[in-house]
Amino acid sequence: MTRADADRRRRRAVLRALVACGAGPMLAGMTPPAQAAPARPSGISVPTAASTPPSAASRTCPSVDWPAWTRFKAGFVSEDGRVVDPSMPDLRTVSEGQAYALMFAVIANDRATFDKVLEWTVNNLAQGDLTAHLPAWLWGKNAAGQWAVLDSNPASDADMWIAYALGEAGRLWNVRRYTALGALVARRIVSEESDFIPGLGRTLLPAPVGFHPEKDLWRLNPSYVPMQVVRCLAGRFPDSGWRQLIASSLKQITLTAPPLGFAPEWAMYRAGRGFDVDPETQGEGSYNAIRVYLWAGMLAPGSDDFRALSHAFGGMLKYVAAHGTPPERINTRDGTPKPGGETGGAGFSAALVPLLQAVGDTTLARGQADRARSLDAASPPGYYSSVLSLFGLGWHEARFRFLADGTLAVPWEAVCATR
Repeated sequence: MTRADADRRRRRAVLRALVACGAGPMLAGMTPPAQAAPARPSGISVPTAASTPPSAASRTCPSVDWPAWTRFKAGFVSEDGRVVDPSMPDLRTVSEGQAYALMFAVIANDRATFDKVLEWTVNNLAQGDLTAHLPAWLWGKNAAGQWAVLDSNPASDADMWIAYALGEAGRLWNVRRYTALGALVARRIVSEESDFIPGLGRTLLPAPVGFHPEKDLWRLNPSYVPMQVVRCLAGRFPDSGWRQLIASSLKQITLTAPPLGFAPEWAMYRAGRGFDVDPETQGEGSYNAIRVYLWAGMLAPGSDDFRALSHAFGGMLKYVAAHGTPPERINTRDGTPKPGGETGGAGFSAALVPLLQAVGDTTLARGQADRARSLDAASPPGYYSSVLSLFGLGWHEARFRFLADGTLAVPWEAVCATR
């Protein structure tokens, strides 16, 4: 088969998906129900269907002036759309980085970058076809000095953010190809990256391979299930298995934080016994777990998920109040920081800002935001710290919000709809 034949086949697959999508995101058993408009978030105007001209979404509208995103692109995004972590010897790219870049591009109304990042992801992580393959987790320079996939096992959190970003890009930019592609990725996540676990129900696994070591034992990661993303995909595709993932995702988060209110990096779940400490990380909370607080803080105030999660992390909030900074590494079983891990960096402070603000501690939230900006100004942040800051400080600056149903709200949507 020639490359042209392969391209035509992929286009036909996408066209078939578009036909199935109809006028909205509908795909082979994934039919979104009619829903009431979710509550409008504070500080962001969301246009209604009645106020938005049919052609408004497709009109040209400039990208948002977001200096932090501009710096991120200059420091970590290559010309062809690869998000690079230059701190690692293999100059790696992880699928999470590509997924986050897609999200930030949507928030910034930066379709040019979105398209470049998506194209690189498809061509290099998904074997040229995201309709048939979930993206490999790790790509970089191998021992022979060649650029290649280093770990082909997908990462489900990245895949979820990719499906979500595609769906929101399709909606906001009125590009049905994105909508269809996001639906295909969402369906593949359920079929390849979830399992029915006794006591939890259908549950998202971190990857297709390697997280079910024994017949009745699973290894799970609470930071892999941002509830706004789960909730949005469940609402969009109610008959696909996504709705079943809501309850198990909430349990992953809420049942691993007690009794002290700290999120762990990883947790083990044994059928008939419930959650237990992960033997590899020994109950530590660090670079994975910091995202649990970030995702929880950005939930829509008053939503079911916010009520369930906003007060689950009292231990972390009290630690920040007492010490002035979040810990880089915490023992979630006794609430003490690991030696050398007493103080987290700029990204950790930025990640706690939404949750602190959401629970009403606005003074401490501002203090952590100021600390993050000050540290970043003093020393250029790395890739991951920059990601945390783009989410946490971008939210603090009201550059985006998540509605109760998980939908993304951005200020430029209302501005562009009037043009």
